[in-house]
Amino acid sequence: MNNENCDDPGDDQDAWRRLAHAFDLRFGELPVLPPDLADADALAAIVSRRVHRAYSNRPVSAALVRLLCATALCAPSKSDLQQRDIIVVTDAGIRRRIADLLPHMPWVREAPAFVVFCANGARLPQVSALRDKPFPNDHLDLFFNAVGDAAIALSTCLVALESVGLGGCPISEIRNHAAAIDEMLALPERVIPFAGLCIGWPAADGQISPRLPLSLTIHENRYAAPPDLRGVLDGYDRRRESLQPFERQYQPERWGTAAEYGWSEQKARQYAVAQRVEFGAYVRRKSFNLT
Repeated sequence: MNNENCDDPGDDQDAWRRLAHAFDLRFGELPVLPPDLADADALAAIVSRRVHRAYSNRPVSAALVRLLCATALCAPSKSDLQQRDIIVVTDAGIRRRIADLLPHMPWVREAPAFVVFCANGARLPQVSALRDKPFPNDHLDLFFNAVGDAAIALSTCLVALESVGLGGCPISEIRNHAAAIDEMLALPERVIPFAGLCIGWPAADGQISPRLPLSLTIHENRYAAPPDLRGVLDGYDRRRESLQPFERQYQPERWGTAAEYGWSEQKARQYAVAQRVEFGAYVRRKSFNLT
């Protein structure tokens, strides 16, 4: 790791070291850390965040879950439209039925708390009708904005829960069963489940997941495709394999067992199988206009 751009800020040395270490694990490189960086500790917490799927038996109080949800809803919202809602699943029967749909994710059943983030495209047309105004914006952007709002709120909730010592695991796979979960949660027209979130006190430290190189994902002024995508991915695969190898290869019965198995092979295999092919039809049945 190259620290030549990391000036010693004095009293905040430990936070700077943790920030630099986390960046190195994430990307295998260290972005320039400005000497006037105000709060390295806050950034270090974000860069060091990790998914937690194993939880202690310590309960998470209803008051704390509600506080975290309220904090999540303080997140930015497109044009202040606030097109997101959170459903706290406290009913044991509903929780069990959701978990039964995801048997390969036991943490959905075991987490002390579970919430579902929803994209809400219903409220804005209702507001327009209440104020006797037309609503000519019933098109793809209504859906897109609502999904964006839900995603930002989910991300904010993860930061909030980790700030108080909790751990979380987003569950996007609830969209594999969108219609069933829709019925369980009694979602109205134009309100759809975006993702679940397991919440609990971590039973283990978890692991920082290495991310794609910054040279591939940060662009200046114009998008710049890499001249050698395979080479970049091969390097990332090797680095990730050294830090966070996959426990098993995906569908070896179909694709065989690869001598070198990294992120790109895993994701290529994963998406060689059709995913959520019914989701678009479900969204349209919920009265979203996707044109």
